Amino acid sequence: MRRKFLTNLALLIFLNLLIKPFWIFGIDRTVQNIVGAEEYGLYFSLFNFSLLLNIILDFGITNYNNRNIAQNHQLLSKSLSGIVVLRFMMAVVYFVFTLTAALLIGYELRQIYILVFLVFNQFIASFILYLRSNLSGLHLFKTDSIISVLDRTLMIIICSVLLWGGLVKSDFKIEWFIYAQTAAYLIALIITLIVVYGKAEFLKLNFDRAYFIAILKKSYPFALLTLLMAFYFRIDSVMLERMLPNGKEQAGIYAQAYRILDAAAMFAFLFAGLLLPMFSRMIKQKESIDQLTFFSLFLLIVPVLGITSASFFYREEIMDLLYHQHVASSSIIFGVLILSYAGIATTYIFGTLLTANGSLKQLNLMAGAGVILNISLNLILIPKYYALGAAIASLATQTFTAIIQIFLSFAIFKFKFSSKRIYQILLFIAVLLLISFFSVQLEYYWGAKFIAIILLSVLLAFIFRIFKIKVLFEILRSGE
Repeated sequence: MRRKFLTNLALLIFLNLLIKPFWIFGIDRTVQNIVGAEEYGLYFSLFNFSLLLNIILDFGITNYNNRNIAQNHQLLSKSLSGIVVLRFMMAVVYFVFTLTAALLIGYELRQIYILVFLVFNQFIASFILYLRSNLSGLHLFKTDSIISVLDRTLMIIICSVLLWGGLVKSDFKIEWFIYAQTAAYLIALIITLIVVYGKAEFLKLNFDRAYFIAILKKSYPFALLTLLMAFYFRIDSVMLERMLPNGKEQAGIYAQAYRILDAAAMFAFLFAGLLLPMFSRMIKQKESIDQLTFFSLFLLIVPVLGITSASFFYREEIMDLLYHQHVASSSIIFGVLILSYAGIATTYIFGTLLTANGSLKQLNLMAGAGVILNISLNLILIPKYYALGAAIASLATQTFTAIIQIFLSFAIFKFKFSSKRIYQILLFIAVLLLISFFSVQLEYYWGAKFIAIILLSVLLAFIFRIFKIKVLFEILRSGE
């Protein structure tokens, strides 16, 4: 199973590194630089607002379905027939609730107009994720990997034409960016539908009230967890835009810093997408998950710590390279935000394991505490420190929730973690930080030093025997 995880992860990372960095730093960043912090801040806060009630679209069905199909392949056709209808019904509820909430908090006409398109985009994106959950549940990881970058590939093509094609003479508008996303999502949805339905004995769309109720009862713990996590992940920019007189600008500055963390988090998210169906099947078959858990944890956390350390020490250079405005303020915010990367990465391992195990009650209590902590800190810190306050609140919340999930996993699965391994990791972190600190003093181009720190983090992992060459060779030679 470790070999299967490693080979599919390699493909997934390759495809995502091929496409998503150009989308984030080539397209998304360029759009913000062209339209300015205030216009992009408006889009960023509305985008995150559209995510807050996104759970109504899905109600935990995607995670439930991924786990269910991984354990019961024969249910694919029946599941598709009923859930597709249910999702369209839930989309109507999501649309009504989100726009009603937008009107209640006082959004203006232009904000409502943009939000309508963002809500529609969320529906399509959520539908694609549900369809992909069937592919990963069937362990068709290669097919799912290709589809995972399809929408971004199409967005790159469309936005590149709008930005650099010379076909449009007027100034680029943030609305065009949203329209491009809509077109790309629609094309990706059609292609994904064709692929998934080709794998199923699709009968007809069923309106089965009893089935809908049964699915919602089983998926609501997943829904609650997703809702709570969305709030403590996404509400910061919404609170910035609503609480401050210059809220749109502050949200835009925050978006500059958050963009890189969001991009880095995608790398960790890839692990979760592969691990959920694997953990689910192994737990059902009563196989030991110790090796896969800690193999994936160390495989993820070593580069994460390397990226975190390098990004923190070269935060000003990164911001200066990427942006034209608000470089000094966004670099401070980025320095705080990037420290939460280790917590986010840890969540994608242990949170995924707990989800696969069905430990939703414990996870929801943890997430609920995370929401209370995050909103409380934002209310205290944003009026005083603006976007930096939101960054501090995010770091505190991600660290808190990661620690809770580690303790829950060790308690439920009775993991044993030797003191020797703890010392190895602490020594690894200490040496990595020292190398990063002293690298700043060297007279070389910062980009070369940045890459060197990440590469050295991998080398240090072998030196301190966090990674073992013998074990990696055994995994690659094995058939599991």
